[in-house]
Amino acid sequence: MMDVRGLVKEYGSTVAVADISFQVRPGEVVGLLGPNGAGKSTTLRVLTGYLPPTGGSVTLDGVDILENPMETRRRVGYLSETNPLYESLNVWETLRLFAQLRIPDKLTASARIDEVARQCSLVDVMHKDVGELSKGYRQRLGLALAILHDPDILILDEPTSALDPHQQQEVRDLIFRLKEKKTVLLSTHILPEAQRLCDRILILHQGRIAAEGTLDQLRQRLSGNGTLYVRFKGPAEALKSRLTAMNGVKTVQRQDEEEPGCPGFELTVETDIRVDLNGLAAEMGCPLLELRRPTAALDEIFRQVTRTP
Repeated sequence: MMDVRGLVKEYGSTVAVADISFQVRPGEVVGLLGPNGAGKSTTLRVLTGYLPPTGGSVTLDGVDILENPMETRRRVGYLSETNPLYESLNVWETLRLFAQLRIPDKLTASARIDEVARQCSLVDVMHKDVGELSKGYRQRLGLALAILHDPDILILDEPTSALDPHQQQEVRDLIFRLKEKKTVLLSTHILPEAQRLCDRILILHQGRIAAEGTLDQLRQRLSGNGTLYVRFKGPAEALKSRLTAMNGVKTVQRQDEEEPGCPGFELTVETDIRVDLNGLAAEMGCPLLELRRPTAALDEIFRQVTRTP
């Protein structure tokens, strides 16, 4: 498990990460989202031991990253956004080099090389120089290196960057398989990917956690509490006029007319008016066809919580 408490990272007078706390449990994929400059990359570098924190604590499977940095690094697999590789080595030589550094037993190292090459679809390019690889294959190699020593915790920075849709799905499938036994934290700017892949989401803004939770929790908390979508069968203008005059209704916006004579409206409300809407439908003789809270997509939630005042 990853346990982050009161994490602070400062660069001189600049506060890159300001007192953030969260946990990532085994078997869970947590997405770290945020606009450029929000503190995502700095957070990941602290978690992996590349940068020391200014304040707070980070423990990985109960081991403090400052008290025992070598042990925590052994437990972590890290794919960085830049993914630096040795251009002059081929894929097999690269995997062998990292295996020699991280896996003492030669037989185990050889077996792991074969396994990650298959998992990351690198078998066909094992003897190709890294400098000749496409960006997609370079990304697959970076992921293979991150999981080569079979770490308990994976920290992935933009794991599907530069991959085509088929390759992206392969990486997602691999992450789903890995999460059964591992703790996974990933940063991504591809919001639909986070929506499909992550069990929980953390949204950073200006170095702080602006929102966190499952997608359904974020939708409920940030987008649905004061909004209703309603659709009647009846005259649009008369319905809009009566809706506007209802107690508890702040705004009324015409949305659509999926069927002729069946207008829809989005209402911003201050109180629960669902019973009143049923009464209005009966009074006007306009059947109530649909009543629901609209569900926001992740990109809408992201824009809402990272909006600068």
